[in-house]
Amino acid sequence: MTSAPDISVHHHLGYDPIAANMLQRVGGKGYAGPVVHDGTHTWRAVHTQDGPGTVRIRPTATGANVDGWGPGAAIAVGLVPDLLGVRDDPAKLVAHHDVVRQIIKARRFDRMTRTNSVWEHLVPVILGQKVPVASARKSWQGILKLWGSTAPGPGPDHLVLGPAASQLAGLAYHDFHRFDVERKRATVIINAAKRANRLEEAVDMNPIEARRRLEALPGIGPWTSSIVSQLALGDPDAVIVGDYNLPNTVAWVLAGERTGDDTRMLELLEPYRGQRARVQGLLKLGGSRRERRGPKLDLPDLSNR
Repeated sequence: MTSAPDISVHHHLGYDPIAANMLQRVGGKGYAGPVVHDGTHTWRAVHTQDGPGTVRIRPTATGANVDGWGPGAAIAVGLVPDLLGVRDDPAKLVAHHDVVRQIIKARRFDRMTRTNSVWEHLVPVILGQKVPVASARKSWQGILKLWGSTAPGPGPDHLVLGPAASQLAGLAYHDFHRFDVERKRATVIINAAKRANRLEEAVDMNPIEARRRLEALPGIGPWTSSIVSQLALGDPDAVIVGDYNLPNTVAWVLAGERTGDDTRMLELLEPYRGQRARVQGLLKLGGSRRERRGPKLDLPDLSNR
């Protein structure tokens, strides 16, 4: 049985949200999660100050019809325009390389999402520190299965509300061992949960101050803060450093160099200051792929560390 929504709103954006590809990075952390794509509809479950809320986003040619359920429905529905990139202006990106110009032409409608939620991203991003993507995804799925909760409303079964900060703040580091999360990352997650309210204040700061606030917590460095800033604030210049693959991708696409490091990547991206994160994302999505050499990384067993 489908329950009637607690609130229904039409948001006029003036562009097609599907063409904008704004939600492509919010999900993608495994089958279950707080963002689920169901055909042309997108579901999102989020914690708000009024309680949990679920939204169903049904895109139109110039906006979206949005339905909401739960005590936090009104707030969750009100966040949807930012989620769909209404504050972003992709036209600010000016190409300085032919390849970037070509990618812009192919993906000229792409917009960066702004979720207005720091905590929503902190745990899965911290899980991704210094481990293969598959390992981080497996850990996050395990955490959702054990500590996640059912989202309000009639969403798909795999729409799961992530654990609240208050829930993880009281855990011990060894509680995370069952998910192959060693003491170091577990401690960062627990400490972030204990300071979640202060970290959440970053949403109302400018991007530089926001990243500074996040990095004040031990265990959160530029890699983590930049990814969270991109997603929570929609920051187009939150360039990611310390990544295993991105320097090679940027060096290959922009300069034809097989390998690169952060220094070389930042040098190549300097003409795009103010839009460097956007360029990184576009190169990753639309640039030519460098041929891989060597074996893939094995998934480490971190359950006893």
